[in-house]
Amino acid sequence: MPEQADIKPHWSGIGFTLGGYRFIAPMGEVVEILAQPPSTRLPGVQPWVQGVSNVRGRLLPLIDLERFFGSVPGNRKDRRVLALELGDLYTGLIVNEVFGMQHIPVDSFREEVPEEVSALKPFLAGSYQHNNYVWSVFSPYKLAQNAEFYNAAAS
Repeated sequence: MPEQADIKPHWSGIGFTLGGYRFIAPMGEVVEILAQPPSTRLPGVQPWVQGVSNVRGRLLPLIDLERFFGSVPGNRKDRRVLALELGDLYTGLIVNEVFGMQHIPVDSFREEVPEEVSALKPFLAGSYQHNNYVWSVFSPYKLAQNAEFYNAAAS
């Protein structure tokens, strides 16, 4: 008889980097991963609004997450976009790098978030230790409910 393998339950999400740290977004909160498309700059918006892109006939506002959180993004041409669709909200979050789908054992979950990313705590839901990295769970849904995120008009 074949040997029985010990099967552990896993949690799945989309892994990405932002400001040199690793994050993971729940699978159900990201509808698509895109290469950063060309965009048209919009007048009178916050500096973290990159612009708007036409993606298969739909207008996709692009938000630079590093700028939104107060950092200056690096000059990378290989940045990616995590597309969100939450009711009427269809937007793209620009991140540095995407690692694709990650499957992490649920028993590695911790309620705490690393001190280095504590400024993002309102948008985080714990962390996982996986493959020698700490992956902070980033919730695009929590970001979409943030009043500042919705106030894209420049003051």
